[in-house]
Amino acid sequence: MINKIMIVDDSPVARRMLKTSIPKNKGYEIFEAVNGQDGIEKFKSLKPDVIFMDLTMPILDGYKATEEIKKIDNNAIIIVTTADVQPKSIATVMELGAFTLLKKPAKAKSITEALDKAEQKLKKKTKG
Repeated sequence: MINKIMIVDDSPVARRMLKTSIPKNKGYEIFEAVNGQDGIEKFKSLKPDVIFMDLTMPILDGYKATEEIKKIDNNAIIIVTTADVQPKSIATVMELGAFTLLKKPAKAKSITEALDKAEQKLKKKTKG
């Protein structure tokens, strides 16, 4: 079951837009990180069930942050949110272990669908 969600994005506007698109009726606890390094540190302490990860950020980008988080927990569910939907970028993040990728700005429907898929993955993990 998804309880904690972390949004990692350097843009306060992007974080707010994503936050408002996450279903309110599920009781999710939502946390925010301002760059990849902040995201890794908060991941260690918060242990979120799902992470929304931007790719282009200062200090540490989403590629490196995804790679580091997957080293900490290979089962981490990372949903990449980016405007960079070039095939090479998509292939790279999927190779790093991203769960899925949503084009920015992500629509509420695609966010809900991605969370539903993540929920299914978590259910399988707890049963197995």
